[in-house]
Parts: sequence; C-alpha cells; structure tokens
Amino acid sequence: MTSKKVGVLSLGCAKNLVDSEVILGSLKREGYQLTPEASDADVVIVNTCGFIDSAKEESIDAILEMTELKKRGQIEKVIVSGCLSQRYHQELEAEMPEVDLFLGTGHPDQLTEFLSHPEQKVSNWDPDFLYHSGHERILTTGSASAYVKISEGCNHTCSFCIIPKLRGTHRSRSVEDIVTEVRHLGAQGVREINLVAQDSTYYGRDIGLKDGLAELLEQLAKIETIDWVRVHYMYPHQVSKRLLETMAAHSKLCNYIDMPLQHADGQILNSMRRGGDRASYSRFLDMIRNALPGVFVRSSFIVGYPGETEAAFQELLGFVEDQAFHYLGVFTYSHEEDTHAFDLKDDLSPEVKLERKNRLMEVQKSISKRRCAELKGQTLPVLVEGVHPETELLLKGRHQGQAPDVDGNVLITEGTFQTGDIVPVTIEETFDYDIAGRVNGGINV
Repeated sequence: MTSKKVGVLSLGCAKNLVDSEVILGSLKREGYQLTPEASDADVVIVNTCGFIDSAKEESIDAILEMTELKKRGQIEKVIVSGCLSQRYHQELEAEMPEVDLFLGTGHPDQLTEFLSHPEQKVSNWDPDFLYHSGHERILTTGSASAYVKISEGCNHTCSFCIIPKLRGTHRSRSVEDIVTEVRHLGAQGVREINLVAQDSTYYGRDIGLKDGLAELLEQLAKIETIDWVRVHYMYPHQVSKRLLETMAAHSKLCNYIDMPLQHADGQILNSMRRGGDRASYSRFLDMIRNALPGVFVRSSFIVGYPGETEAAFQELLGFVEDQAFHYLGVFTYSHEEDTHAFDLKDDLSPEVKLERKNRLMEVQKSISKRRCAELKGQTLPVLVEGVHPETELLLKGRHQGQAPDVDGNVLITEGTFQTGDIVPVTIEETFDYDIAGRVNGGINV
C-alpha cells in the first residue's frame, strides 16, 4: 500500500456520485489510502458538475478552495474530473495552471495511471465510459442504501440541456451485469437500491430490449437480500403499461415515480423540445395513479425559460396545484451555450426567475404539508438510517415514498435500532416535509 492519502470531493447529482464511488474503488484497488478530509489528503480529486450556472459556481469554488490548500503546502496535488472539466477543460487549464490534471466524464482509471506516472498527463475526452459490476465501488451513502447507474448518456435533444454533450449518447448496461452488482450490494448488507440514469425509461433500447426497464425490475425483484428498489428520472410518455404492471406486481418495487416534467405550458414545452401540455400531462398522471394506487410522485420544473409569460407561468402554477405532487424541485432557467435554447433571447431577469421559483415553491410547501398530514395515523415500514444529525434523541429514516436526500425524513421518536433495520412506524406528528412517529411493536419487517 502506498503512503499517499487521497480524498474525493463529489459534487452534483447522484449519477456523478456513482462515478466518485468508482474512482474511490479504483484508488483502493491500487493501494491508496482514502480520507474524507481534504486537509488530511496528499491528493484531492474534485469530481465536478457543470450542468447549470449554480452548479458551475459551486464546482469552481471547490477547485479554488483546494488549490489554495495546495499553495499553502497542505496538499500536494489537485485533480479535477467530471462534467465541468469535460465541458471547459481548455479554458480551465489556461486559467488554473495550479491544477495538476483535468479529466472528463470518461475513463476514471486514468486517475490511477496519472498518480503512478505523473509525468504522463493522459486525457481522453470521449464521453464513452460505462462502469460495470467488475468495477469496485466504495459506497458513500451509508451501509443500507446505494445508487446503481443502469445506463449512461442521453439521446434526447431537450433544448435547455447540455448533458448529451457531457455524457455522450445513451449506453445501457446489460440486465445480467446490473443484477450481478445488485446481488453483490445485497450481500454487503445494502437493503435499498436507487436506480439512476439520465433517462431510466430509455433503458435497454440500445441493446435490443423493447421494455428494458420492466424486464430489469422483474429480475431485481427476485433478489432476496434486497428489500426496496426505487427508480429515478423517468421520461414522460415513455412509461409503458408493462412497466406500471411490473411495479404494481412486486412489493419490493417502491410505489414511487420520479419524473421531471419541466413545465406545463404547451408552447414552452414545445420550445423545450419536450412536447405535451397541461391536459396531456394530466391524463398521463391519471393513468399512472390509476395503475399504482397511492403512488408517491416527485417532479421538477424549470421557471424563467425564454418566452415564459406570466400566463405561461400561471399555467404551470395551476397544474402543480391540481396535481398536488408529493415532492417538487424547481430550478431557474440557466442560459447555457451549446444548447438549442442558447439561440433564444434570455428575456427574463434573474429577479423575475427567482420570484417565480419562490411563488411555485410556496404553493408546493402547502401541498407537501397537506400530503404529510394524510399519513398521520398510518403505520409505514421505515428504513432506519441512523441517529438524526441534529439530535441524538431521534433516529432518522425513510419510508418507501421518500427518496434519499430530497424527500424529507421519518423521525423515529423512541427505540434503539440499527442502520438498515426496516421497522413499522406509526405516524403521530407531521410537518411541512418530515413526519414523526414511534415504532409499533419494534419488529424488523
């Protein structure tokens, strides 16, 4: 084992987090010591996000913070990888000579090559990497839950999105390879699997599967050591009848839909290259809810897109009020070069965009509070995640309708349980986003 200590700072989405875990696994395999503290590391890798302005700013700030530590002699090397590096590596190399290496979204194995042979600055900028079950990963999500990336890249041409240029075209892993990885994670004690992709409903098309996601879920539902499987990032109008029937047939498949719809006004959606409108989306969501009674639905929307009039925003606002989503993410439009929408006039001020975001989130806050109140008195299986970060008097967990990090928590008010236990919690109190209760009988389910 080398004496070098390496730390990885992962920014952005869960898909990027999986890449960071693969990087950590490759470092461990080559004998490097891993540390969570940048100040304790000899080498720091910043795995960046470059999707929208706020993410780019966060990534730049993190890089500058690490290079400052290097200037002070606290760390030896700074390596920058991920989407921001993929997108702007030439500009970054010119502006930040103190960074030792820039890598893109492909070939994380090049990291260990560079650390072993720093005189050889190898870089491959083709975004064609696809990890597989043979790649060792170091989980950073705790012992009970893990993300599994089922595909990489995207074939859609949404006008606001840079992802296909950063991640390449859609590439699916095989069903067998994903099943192998999930079995391995289950053997390690992981009880919840969160499937992620740029578009999970596109899964398998490039490898000859007509209804690939449904086929994959049918196989994952058979794995005895896994209790929950949740799917993230579905694409509207690509949810098939077979997929819904599969989700309804297996209790391990979380009754949860995560589907970024982006808007509800027909003209805006057409300009976004998404299609649909408020009426068609409403019919589509009715179909899902009829097929999956009691389903928890998360969506996300963009406000301030070019040409979004107050009337178009009101259409979106009314749609959100009608649909009463359990969870909602709202983003202000970011005018990104190399996207189709960049040719449009970014005609709304940052102040107007932020004001619309706040109005929409205020509506959602009241909806979320009402949705949480609907659970009072129910007894729900809850995955224990450990002691609450703000007080040792409470345990924190999630029920099937809550995804990690984004959907609120279940606060367990009494009892001592281990991380990874799934216990029946009777909900006694509800808040804006969280719910609280006590374990009913203390039985692991």
